[in-house]
Amino acid sequence: MAADIQSQPQARKPCLLSKIEAFQDVVSTAVIIPKEDCVISVSEDRTIRVWLKRDSGQYWPSVYQLLPSSCTCMSFNHETRRLSLGMDTGTICEFILSEDYNKMTPGRTYQAHQGKVTVALFVLEMEWLLSAGQDKRFTWHCSESGQQLGTHHTAAWVSGLQFDVETRHAFVGDQSGQVTILKLEQDSCSLVTTFKGHTGHVTALCWDPVQRVLFSGSSDHTIIMWDIGGRKGTAIELQGHNEKIQGLCYASHTRQLISCCADGSIVIWNMDVSRQETPEWLDSDSCQKCEQPFFWNFKQMWDSKKIGLRQHHCRKCGQAVCGKCSSKRSTIPLMGFEFEVRVCDSCYESITEEDRAPTATFHDSKHAIVYMHYEPTTGSLLTSGADKVIKLWDMTPVVS
Repeated sequence: MAADIQSQPQARKPCLLSKIEAFQDVVSTAVIIPKEDCVISVSEDRTIRVWLKRDSGQYWPSVYQLLPSSCTCMSFNHETRRLSLGMDTGTICEFILSEDYNKMTPGRTYQAHQGKVTVALFVLEMEWLLSAGQDKRFTWHCSESGQQLGTHHTAAWVSGLQFDVETRHAFVGDQSGQVTILKLEQDSCSLVTTFKGHTGHVTALCWDPVQRVLFSGSSDHTIIMWDIGGRKGTAIELQGHNEKIQGLCYASHTRQLISCCADGSIVIWNMDVSRQETPEWLDSDSCQKCEQPFFWNFKQMWDSKKIGLRQHHCRKCGQAVCGKCSSKRSTIPLMGFEFEVRVCDSCYESITEEDRAPTATFHDSKHAIVYMHYEPTTGSLLTSGADKVIKLWDMTPVVS
């Protein structure tokens, strides 16, 4: 039912280890179980399956269960083997897996939301189950009693969720492109701050409690690193994808960010470099280099008897420039621009070959990724594709 790919790791490339292909529909979410050679998958055909790697090297289902409705999100805790499934009916169903992962026992059911559950996260240290739904409500329940502890209404429905145990901060990304930080108490919450940097909806969040940075990915193809611990409001943009960001994982031991997008690309970002914020774009009625008027500046056009020009912006200095004064293109990796972007002629001359040295590597998964999960203890990456296939990768050649 699942083919095993016996390929050797190649330098600087992820190594494809296995494929799991026995699905009737797309796998919407899946996780690797560390130290168990096990995968849990949830498919749009309403099935949940637990896959164990057999002596033959192939993955076969040890548990196969049909759910009463479609599962929309999943949270798994390895220590307790507790599986929390968010459903399109608004409920969250819990299951406990046996030690050998051959049996799944139903647990508590939470009536959490009025619409589809979009994210769910079990926090063992607090015994809290956090969730959000299309009813624009963020809630947290006590997993011991099953009681709802609190709720917070959001401006748009939530599409990303992370939690910091030390500070009890919940990071909530939504469809408006906004990231909200909430301080959770036992039965209440308070708004800490709100970030807005994306032009599309937030599709993925990743929190690193060691460096205290939050990464957000969006349908606008960009990733933003928010320096929460630095308390200076620093936001670093990373632009290396051509499609919607589908997943983010951070390897804190190597300070590398793994991102994937809908076109199947997997990008490994070196975050152990001194990155720079992208500048704010400046406003001007004329080119800040040659002083030619832009096309809306009628007075200067009339006075100088010149045709107005189209406005552009240099990605390095942020100045408003005309096309003639920004005819060059360059990568600026330390600013997050791994692809060539428009720069003014003077900035182009100032960029050295050392400045153009890439800070990311690009890899093709060869399927349109809809979900990604990284397991740092083994260096394994799981990608689920629109082709109804799960691929398991050894990432140690590139994440090291």
